[in-house]
Amino acid sequence: MHMRSVFRTAFLFIVCAGAAFAQSGRAPVEVDRIVAVVNDEVITFNELRARLDSALVHLKRQGTPLPPHEVMERQMLERLVVDRIQLQTARDTGLRVDDAQLDQAINRIAAGNKMTLAQFREALERDGIRYATFREEIRDEMTVSHLREREVDNRLVIGDAEVDNFIASETAKDGSGDEVEIAHILLRAPESASPEQLQGLKTKADGIVARLAAGEDFSQLAAAFSDAPDALQGGVMSPRPLDRLPGLFADALAKLKPGEVAPILRSPNGFHIVKLLTRKGGIALPPVQQTHARHILVRVNELVAESEALRKLSGLRERLAHGGDFAELARLYSQDGSAAKGGDLGWLYPGDTVPEFERAMDALQPNEISEPVQSPFGFHLIQVLERRVQDVSSERQRMAARQVLRERKLDEAYQDWLRQLRDRAYVEYRLEER
Repeated sequence: MHMRSVFRTAFLFIVCAGAAFAQSGRAPVEVDRIVAVVNDEVITFNELRARLDSALVHLKRQGTPLPPHEVMERQMLERLVVDRIQLQTARDTGLRVDDAQLDQAINRIAAGNKMTLAQFREALERDGIRYATFREEIRDEMTVSHLREREVDNRLVIGDAEVDNFIASETAKDGSGDEVEIAHILLRAPESASPEQLQGLKTKADGIVARLAAGEDFSQLAAAFSDAPDALQGGVMSPRPLDRLPGLFADALAKLKPGEVAPILRSPNGFHIVKLLTRKGGIALPPVQQTHARHILVRVNELVAESEALRKLSGLRERLAHGGDFAELARLYSQDGSAAKGGDLGWLYPGDTVPEFERAMDALQPNEISEPVQSPFGFHLIQVLERRVQDVSSERQRMAARQVLRERKLDEAYQDWLRQLRDRAYVEYRLEER
């Protein structure tokens, strides 16, 4: 999950969790119990009920027909298990979101809801949501997002040969592609699935397709059966060019009309059911925006703790706010190769920097200086100097091709990593032990 999803989820948490908390507050008190064991931790029934109540409120607000309660209960428990495994992995590998980063994120969420932080806290309290609980929910989401970026996004390499082959294709030559919106159901297969397990999943997929053909609602079936992160959104994926979908999907959707469902697709991650919702005609790839930026980097290592790096950069930012010269301070304090050039990184294309850096840079106005930003390299102060729009060139075409290939592979790579993580974990289910 990328950081943008943190803010979407935070908003849904605001509108859904209040109702969920209120509902659970009116329900009869039930003695808590363990519903799953995940490695060395447990998931309780109260945790499951809170997640389930929130999901049910969200589905009702969307107008999605509700799956049977026991189906939703099993789905929510599996998602809690997967979330817990990711948080354990982050903890065991030293990845954490400190209070300063968390405060920045919550301030952005408040601003996104057009509130001050104080107003935002009051809104949460009015909805029956404890601010401390909300903070930890956002901390967990940020942790999982950083874990994905470190373990999947930053390790995905697109080779020059792949770029050359893509550019040679007709789709890449004209730089266009139909924009499509699709809905997707994933039935995830274990990493070392037996033939019997695979046949069971295939039979389950056949059953879902038969129910769709009989007129059942795709979003309801996605919420009930899909293992994909967007299941509670009815499996709906945001609109994107057809050529930016995984090749398996793009090939299956190429000849479909809106409303049609592709034949069941098989990938290393499991079985996929894909429905085409909308299709718009081919749109030429727009000119690309470049950003001219500079930065100051302080690395974190055995001798420099995160708190020390943040303190140092906060001090430098204060000096800049009082008229300090960015280039001079970069030459004196930055631990990046660009220090000799006053921290100047030149003109950057999308994708030239790691996601954390690019996301923070894209949010800045020209001449604005960021708060300290964490990346795999350490902590940065970033300043955007100027922006420009460039037409397609040979270099731009290669960059665009690389970005398309990256988007095609990212979700599949994440699902593959998640499947391996899940299969390595010890999980014991106790939901049926009433």
